[in-house]
Amino acid sequence: MTEPNPPNESPETPAIIVPPPRLGLLTRLRNYFLAGIIVTAPIGLTIYLVVITIQAIDRNVRGLVPAGYEPERFIPYELPYGIPGLGILAALVLLTLIGFLATNLLGRTLLRISERLVSRMPIVRGIYSALKQIFETVFSQSGNSFRQVALVPWPSAGSWTIAFVTNYVQGEVSQRLGSDLVTVYVPTTPNPTGGYMTYYRRSDVIILDMTVDEAMKLIISCGVIVPPLKSLPATPPAPEAQPSGGFTP
Repeated sequence: MTEPNPPNESPETPAIIVPPPRLGLLTRLRNYFLAGIIVTAPIGLTIYLVVITIQAIDRNVRGLVPAGYEPERFIPYELPYGIPGLGILAALVLLTLIGFLATNLLGRTLLRISERLVSRMPIVRGIYSALKQIFETVFSQSGNSFRQVALVPWPSAGSWTIAFVTNYVQGEVSQRLGSDLVTVYVPTTPNPTGGYMTYYRRSDVIILDMTVDEAMKLIISCGVIVPPLKSLPATPPAPEAQPSGGFTP
């Protein structure tokens, strides 16, 4: 004998599955077309940029080869478009040789003489010194530039933007404003090569877990490509100053 259902309870009713609306032929074709663009556009643009870069380097390097010594002359059969990528290979070999010469005694001596000559030119010395310091900082294996992504209030309090922590404030700026400062680079969107170098109190800088590559994608896509959320600690540790190098939370 089964007990009747309580008066205030109703028996469970099966869930009604509503079929999705049928799409028309034109709608399906439009969706297929948009899906094809999403799939092929990144691949096509990447291949296009790589090809035009290789072609530009090949044209510039080919002009340095003396007449009669083109590599195509030593190949038994004729190539319709020459040897693609030869300029890239030649540039890599040339830069490697220059680096090898610059690290030995003769190369260092010639480099010091060249820098001494450049330092006597009023305008050129400033440009050369700034560019040399930038490249040494960016390509240094032990450098901490652009290694951390942060949120900073920009352009006013209450607004936030993505920035890159570049250094812990030192020198005269630290003496004038205090040591509780970090240097950040605020890039512009969608072109991150332009931006602003600003100083912030460490208490106003929120260090993020996303990588520099993920932050670059977020900036270039104007916020469309959002990095996946990573696990955050319950109580983030307080930032500590480093005597040299970047700022670590």
